[in-house]
Amino acid sequence: MPAAALKSKPLPTQSTAKRSVLLELPYEPVPKRPLPPGRPRQWYITHNRRLKAMRLAIALLDSGVYLPDQARDERIRSTAELIGVHPPSPTTCHMVRAFMRYHR
Repeated sequence: MPAAALKSKPLPTQSTAKRSVLLELPYEPVPKRPLPPGRPRQWYITHNRRLKAMRLAIALLDSGVYLPDQARDERIRSTAELIGVHPPSPTTCHMVRAFMRYHR
């Protein structure tokens, strides 16, 4: 029997579940690794903003917000508070909606 056939099925996600899957709390971030040295300061700012936007986009998707139009700034900020992240700036909120739009 092939090894792939022995693997167990993954847990259902929001898109495959029969009912809504609740956001698991408490949110535990992935352990941080040091960033590469020698880059311009703007690179680090943009990199951290992207990471935060990805975390927020994932949390929104897990909570049932699938379309960028459903993710207003207030909704994104309340999700940030829920998962324990500092409130995002308008630029980060825009980036969250862009992730939801282009990663479908």
